[in-house]
Amino acid sequence: MAGLEVLYTHVAGSISCPQDAVLCFVHWEMITSGYRCLGSGDEPRSTDKKSELLPADWNSNKELYTLRYQGKDSNAQLLLKAIAVDSTLIFNVMTSSTQQVSDLTVNISDHVDADQLHTFDSVFKDVASLSEKVKTQLLPSQGRPVGRKAEKKSQRDKEEEERQRGEDSDPLRIPPRHPRHNTPPHWPPGPMVPPFAAGGADLDPFGSRGGGGMIVDPLRSGYPRSGFDPSSGIPDILPPGAVPPGARFDPFGPVGRHRPGPDPDHMPPPGYDDMFM
Repeated sequence: MAGLEVLYTHVAGSISCPQDAVLCFVHWEMITSGYRCLGSGDEPRSTDKKSELLPADWNSNKELYTLRYQGKDSNAQLLLKAIAVDSTLIFNVMTSSTQQVSDLTVNISDHVDADQLHTFDSVFKDVASLSEKVKTQLLPSQGRPVGRKAEKKSQRDKEEEERQRGEDSDPLRIPPRHPRHNTPPHWPPGPMVPPFAAGGADLDPFGSRGGGGMIVDPLRSGYPRSGFDPSSGIPDILPPGAVPPGARFDPFGPVGRHRPGPDPDHMPPPGYDDMFM
């Protein structure tokens, strides 16, 4: 953690409470993230200048710390405030250009030993965890300053994203009916072969491609026919012409005038036990 010891040693004479030590650590994280301190207070002053050091009156108020920062190589400005509440220190950082606010609550005793305030090697505890919290919660990546080239690239990416979003949300924009590079599938003529035979009867119900089809027609089933023509009528059942020539016809009873009676080998009705029947 290069630089933290130099910073802490420089302000050690003015550190009088644990929250001073926590604020010193957060200030160091701001510096290593690319910011420089302009001064204390909410409003700019004529004496403001970018510096890695803390201003002379940085901890004059032990209940409310207020510091202003600006990017080392950019105009991005942040306003940092820390409020002491019981055993915690609540940080708020506001980006001046966007008014975006981030916050972090630090339990002081988890990261500072109050009995070792003037011994740098012992004053801080679990610095890795505190550093991670500051970077991810208090200084989100979109708020960190970047170089000019990165800023230009980011601006181009943002404009391109807004343009694409505008096209997608345009209610008058008509999307293409078919994808440009896709063509409809080609279905080969003739009977289907596995594994595409499944469902083929649904696509060809009459079996015009050589398959069986899905419509059952006794007169077109492929089995040998008896020569029966339903269009000529069925005696005692249908008059001639009741069935149009060539129409599908499902027989609903025995064909012919004389209907055969029961066969002696037919099984008797259920529960009938008369052996002399």
